[in-house]
Amino acid sequence: MTSQSQGIQQLLQAEKRAKDKLEEAKKRKGKRLKQAKEEAIAEIDHYRLQREKEFRNKQTNVMGSQGNLSAKIEEQTMENIRNLTSSYHKNMESMMKKLLNTICDINPELHPNFRHAI
Repeated sequence: MTSQSQGIQQLLQAEKRAKDKLEEAKKRKGKRLKQAKEEAIAEIDHYRLQREKEFRNKQTNVMGSQGNLSAKIEEQTMENIRNLTSSYHKNMESMMKKLLNTICDINPELHPNFRHAI
């Protein structure tokens, strides 16, 4: 009977060791999955940052930077304002003379549609 109980004890111990090994393997597997997930997330983040950087570079090459674009527009606007102002000052005197001549030189004449009443 002792040999049977010893055999049963050995079987129970072997079953316990197997169960412990399974639990340990499950823990290792979970740990590896977690580590793989973290590595994948890090790799995805790195890839995303790299692609965003490439996109910004292409966007800058194609469109130019916003600062340069707004500075160019501002410069063109100021140039147009300067041109218009200089044109105004240059032509103001002659236009005033023409306008005053047209207003002040009155030639009285009858309208072409006027009929003499007899």
